[in-house]
Amino acid sequence: MKVMCAMSGGVDSSVAALLLRDAGHDVVGVTMKLWGGDSDTGCCSVSDVDDARRVAQQLGLDHLVFNFGDDFDEHVVEPYVDAHARGVTPNPCIECNRSVKFARLAERAELLGFDAVATGHHAVVAGAGDDRWELRRGTDPAKDQSYVVHMLGQQQLAKTIFPVGGMHKSHVRELAASIDLRTADKPDSQDVCFITSTGGRVAFLGERIPFHRGTVVDTAGTTLGEVESVELVTVGQRKGIGLPGGGPKRYVLDVDTAGRTVTVGGDAELLRGGLLVRGVSWVDHPVAGSVRAQTSAHGVAHTATIEHDAHGRVDVVWDEPQRRIAPGQSVVFYDVTDTRVLGGGIAV
Repeated sequence: MKVMCAMSGGVDSSVAALLLRDAGHDVVGVTMKLWGGDSDTGCCSVSDVDDARRVAQQLGLDHLVFNFGDDFDEHVVEPYVDAHARGVTPNPCIECNRSVKFARLAERAELLGFDAVATGHHAVVAGAGDDRWELRRGTDPAKDQSYVVHMLGQQQLAKTIFPVGGMHKSHVRELAASIDLRTADKPDSQDVCFITSTGGRVAFLGERIPFHRGTVVDTAGTTLGEVESVELVTVGQRKGIGLPGGGPKRYVLDVDTAGRTVTVGGDAELLRGGLLVRGVSWVDHPVAGSVRAQTSAHGVAHTATIEHDAHGRVDVVWDEPQRRIAPGQSVVFYDVTDTRVLGGGIAV
């Protein structure tokens, strides 16, 4: 099989390419050039591209670089900036997977005659019979990335391979070290690739949108303090919200950028019985009833009941109240065994 393997310059994608090669596939490594600005974190730095190229060379694979910078700006960076201006907390890595890595890359692979696209994600694609496919959690619970690839549907799963999804991360590193791959000990990417470690989110957004001071109030409307930039505040935040120390713990309950107001409250006031999810996509067919729902990449999936409304959204009712989810964050649904991805969308 002719496979295009996305190589980010990390150990997982390096080993993915190795496994595919050793399985006898015709493999070509591809690195996507996504961000043209400063980058010293994530998977878009110049050194990452060089690492991917040199690993491909060591494995005896052809290596290509695709420039998807315009797509990345349009579908990831611009929405990220706009979301903060509206008081919404975006998830740029998921949008990159949705619109670039598993859309534009798959499109390019088909154009060039490849049979499948492979990545180093820790998730599992499995046949479900009758030409149907399942998306499951990765074998290593500490590294499972099924949350960030939840948007993959049947057509995409049929041509997607996750070679390291059935492995623990320690085994991945051992395998890389056994043949002296330069990425064997490379740390995992942790941050948004276009946000530098030196300037951070403040510097990045400050160059693109105006910041406004905001008033911090409690649920009764009493003024408690001020924040310097209401656009940088997110639901659930506790630190950096302009309140003096020593008092009761308060968390952000709501952000109103238009009204330049941040509402805070105690931990109990952050609890909600449910939430509404928009833009839902399904791995196979739409699902209703009992599920487990996960609201962050490394969070715990909690039991809930989901129903569809007349506007194409999903109403989630928690079995037990959970903390409010910041609007813009992804909510991913798993089956009741918490192993198989059903679908997911974006919290309203």
